[in-house]
Amino acid sequence: MRFSALASFVLSSLLVPAHGIIVSQTAGLNEGKLVYDYIIVGGGNAGLVIANRLTEDPDVTVLVLEAGPSNEGVVAAEIPFLGPTLTPSMFKLSDDTESLLTSRNRYAMGLELHCHPATWNERSYLCLSSWKIAWRFEQRQYVLIAYGLVYMLTPIHQDYLFHQFGTDEDWDRLAEVSNDKGWAWKNIKPYIQKHEKIVPPVDGHNTKGQFIPRLHGFHGETSVSLPGFNQTIDPLVLEATKQLPEFPYNEDTSGGDHSVLGIGFLQSSAGGGARSSSSTSYLADADNRPGLTVVINAIVTKLISTGNGIASGTKAFRRVQFTAVPGTLPFPGDSQATYLTATARREVILSAGSVGTAQILQLSGIGNATDLKSLEIDPIVDNPDVGENLSDHTLLPNIFYVQGNSSFDHVLRSNELTQAAVDEWLEHRKGMLANNVVNNFGFARIPSDAPIFKKTEDPAAGPKSPHWEMILSNFYFNPGFNTPPVGSFMTVIVVLISPTSRGSVRLYSDDPFDKPLIDPQYLTTDFDIFTMREGVKAIKRFLGAPAFSDYVIGPYGDIFAGSKTDAQIEDYVRGLCTTIFHPVGTASMSPAKAKHGVVNPDLTVKGTEGLRIVDASVFPFVPSTHTQGPVYLLAERASDIIKEAAKKAHASGAPADSASHDEL
Repeated sequence: MRFSALASFVLSSLLVPAHGIIVSQTAGLNEGKLVYDYIIVGGGNAGLVIANRLTEDPDVTVLVLEAGPSNEGVVAAEIPFLGPTLTPSMFKLSDDTESLLTSRNRYAMGLELHCHPATWNERSYLCLSSWKIAWRFEQRQYVLIAYGLVYMLTPIHQDYLFHQFGTDEDWDRLAEVSNDKGWAWKNIKPYIQKHEKIVPPVDGHNTKGQFIPRLHGFHGETSVSLPGFNQTIDPLVLEATKQLPEFPYNEDTSGGDHSVLGIGFLQSSAGGGARSSSSTSYLADADNRPGLTVVINAIVTKLISTGNGIASGTKAFRRVQFTAVPGTLPFPGDSQATYLTATARREVILSAGSVGTAQILQLSGIGNATDLKSLEIDPIVDNPDVGENLSDHTLLPNIFYVQGNSSFDHVLRSNELTQAAVDEWLEHRKGMLANNVVNNFGFARIPSDAPIFKKTEDPAAGPKSPHWEMILSNFYFNPGFNTPPVGSFMTVIVVLISPTSRGSVRLYSDDPFDKPLIDPQYLTTDFDIFTMREGVKAIKRFLGAPAFSDYVIGPYGDIFAGSKTDAQIEDYVRGLCTTIFHPVGTASMSPAKAKHGVVNPDLTVKGTEGLRIVDASVFPFVPSTHTQGPVYLLAERASDIIKEAAKKAHASGAPADSASHDEL
């Protein structure tokens, strides 16, 4: 059955009561009173960090506009093992595109995969088996139209709980490219203490040698813990790291100034057997503050310019237009449909993610003037870099047959065993469901003498930063596909960590309810396909360790098993790869006086006043780890930057709403 069937079973088995966080619907708002010091667009990790930190001052008022529903009562958002069920579902193709598929794109383990050329260039394949998408055929190319991604700012769309900080080289590179030493790791590292709260694993085992305490925080907002439920493969993985020097053991996988290279234990954003999210931590802690208002099911349609800024040539943006998300009431098309406008005395902060932020900017007249004019949008700030430089980590699930019946597949197929796991979680918050789907993972580099470096400069942030990642799970994990009815499996995921391919996010029309055109351009460079291919070879070497000899039988499926040559492995990779949902870069940071980029080092949008961006879109390069942690740290520093800007404005006597008082 599909992995999502487990979520359906659990949802039908229990109901978790809501926790006391009060939110509002758009229908209950009075437009005449929608004036706040700050307006935050997006209630995800970054947005809720900002909301929490700014409302520490009881005199500050903040409005958070969130397109998604509340996460309260959503069981899959609380149970760690169900994290993968919250990702967008398998996409479907429009009818007129189905006939355009080629036989080359319909293979892999006997299942039909919808992977197509992004353009007529045969080297460019998009393999997106987890994105809910459709394809439009126009102007001799396939253009990607993503459904559901613009609403990824919702706290309901959760990550897989992997918690890391990025490498010190990631942050030092950001400081270099932005010409701001404040982004260097030595200045970011202290925010770990404000953000992280290490808690014991749910099974209470001794964690000595599984993490390094001095690298972590113990009194911050977000709970983080080590695995609390042993998987059959755990001792085999650890033994293999002793047998194969190529894959050393890493005592701590969090990153920072401790190398992430090697294989170690996963640290998850969870505590007490439940997910710890920005909603359950940062928002929950700020729940009783009178200055904070959170509106759910509210989609921002555009930002409104409030006149000229103080600096010559700039435009102020301190108004936000929003309405109800389709499917909630009232919404456009109803007789009661209402567009509301909220005003920020100080700043509007975009935290809508790499897709949502890029779309909102362009709908607001901030972007490539030529593109905007073609859609009959009046260009207010001409910046061709908006929506460009999209970068992401690609994911490839490699599945192996294993011996016996100790994999999780047998539990996931059995209602009886699943019910037992549910009961254990309900009564004790322990067991399989209280744990992540992964216990061990690791990172590696392509050898420095690899032939690819004769024609491609090393894209990693530095010599300690990885090129690819290995994630090990004790069951069949292939997003969007049915688990085989029989058999035991182990999945070893390969993730491209330092991609060189770059895509874009552009508008399809001037209608905010039309989903944007997302062209990820996955695997369109020699380095990216080389690295994924070498990653597949490497995991086969890893599972070839003596430790796995009595457990792993071999690759699952004829295509995987038959992928021996470089060409065969490349076809296999292109036919099965998908995304791990770490898009960054569409509003990249650059030096304050640079003509390129979208935001300045203080995260203000170039050419504007009263507008900042705080989310993963500002990273010029995707971090060398999972992105949850880096976004948290980004938002923590951003909060201090915003507070400092307010202090300077107050000290100088400049009003917070200094641009166009008559417009406000």
